Amino acid sequence: MAEAPPIAPQLIERLLAAAMAKGGELAEVYLERTVATAVMLEERRIKSAQCGLTQGVGVRVVCGPKVGYAYSDDLEDFALFRAARTAAMVAQGRAEAAPVKVTRSPSPSYYRVAPPLSEVEVSRKAELVLRADRAAHASDRRVKQVIATWADQSKRIWVANTQGRFVGDAQDLCRLAVYAVAEGKGGERRSGFHGGGGRVPFTHFDSFTPEQVGQEAARQAVATLGAVEAEAGPTSVVLAPGWSGILLHEAVGHGLEADFIRKGTSLFAGKLGEKVASEKVTVIDDGTMAGSRGSINVDDEGNIGEWKVLIENGVLRGYMFDSLNAKLMGQRPTGSARRESFKFPTVPRMTNTYLAPGDDSPEDIVRSVRRGLYCAHFGGGQVDISNGNFVFEVSEAYEIDRGRLGRPVKGATLIGVGIDALKKVTMVGNDPTPDPGLGTCGKDGQNVPVGVGLPTVRIDGLTVGGTRVRRRKGR
Repeated sequence: MAEAPPIAPQLIERLLAAAMAKGGELAEVYLERTVATAVMLEERRIKSAQCGLTQGVGVRVVCGPKVGYAYSDDLEDFALFRAARTAAMVAQGRAEAAPVKVTRSPSPSYYRVAPPLSEVEVSRKAELVLRADRAAHASDRRVKQVIATWADQSKRIWVANTQGRFVGDAQDLCRLAVYAVAEGKGGERRSGFHGGGGRVPFTHFDSFTPEQVGQEAARQAVATLGAVEAEAGPTSVVLAPGWSGILLHEAVGHGLEADFIRKGTSLFAGKLGEKVASEKVTVIDDGTMAGSRGSINVDDEGNIGEWKVLIENGVLRGYMFDSLNAKLMGQRPTGSARRESFKFPTVPRMTNTYLAPGDDSPEDIVRSVRRGLYCAHFGGGQVDISNGNFVFEVSEAYEIDRGRLGRPVKGATLIGVGIDALKKVTMVGNDPTPDPGLGTCGKDGQNVPVGVGLPTVRIDGLTVGGTRVRRRKGR
């Protein structure tokens, strides 16, 4: 990346030297400059349109398992050196400080957004949310409320450390989203949500149009009006392709992040080489996907983004490592160190996590289920990393009756244990589908963009939470 950092390389070297003054083993300087835009529409008019610039520097010092971290949004020398000295005090060691030299090195280009999103006029971004709003209202008279949002950022990062690394990356990101509420008979209200984007240019929305986004959010809201209550109990569940991968991300992915593994708090700790899933299950985390929301040319430690197999044909093959946990566990980093901004140290995180395709057609998967539940879209969910227990809300679902989709269902939740659910996967579709660019993942108080995806999947014996008692057992 040709763009110059906001402070000179010579000053970066001096900051690294100051950070090592108390004997740390490794010091790192992370610089960030972000220009962001946010537009929000409600009640059929633009309620807010904001642009802003944030920039700052984070300094990290590592000594064994100790980490000192401090940051400054003031780029004056005195503030930067105060942050370096503060980080050094936290992670003191016995190593002798030495002069530091860094050399700029190139980074890969898995994506390129041109022109940068910060150079696109705000009026053009506002027009997208207006078009999405009009489309949602026009699609069905039962749509009573629409909230449409646009958010983008042109983020530039530079990472330098005492091993001589000095890399930079341009990380533009955008998302258009619509939330729609429909009202049916008796005042029943249901909602729908759709959107997408990623590390893509503004022209992405010439094909992924705001009309499509608005219409799909409205369709979801209307689709489950008059839905029947979900039946409770174990049953066969079919996951729709794409955004349903959020279940894989939460119920499985977090448990494969190295900090949880090192501390022994993950259900997957100590299971490398063991069979943890059906042989039909292969899970991949890929930071190199062109344009995807979770993609990274380099991670927030400057390591190159990677394609990595986590589970292969049911066997646990690997974890996701940042540099600190990799060193403490005798492994290598996997390009998985991420942070929300310069205000935070890195932690191991997912990028784009998905289930590899199988050999079954989506139609055959649905036809194979005599009685079950088809999960078209998911809402919120939660998971306990230590035992893998998860609960997910299904925002759009349908009965499966003798191999055909039936009545819409409301109030359904999926309940289970991640590792057990993986073992119950019996069919995997040949229709791999990434999500459209919706995901944001929270961990340790930090939010980062991620991608998910999976083909159509059948899971047998998964517990569905609901208010009706199941009378017939699914097959």
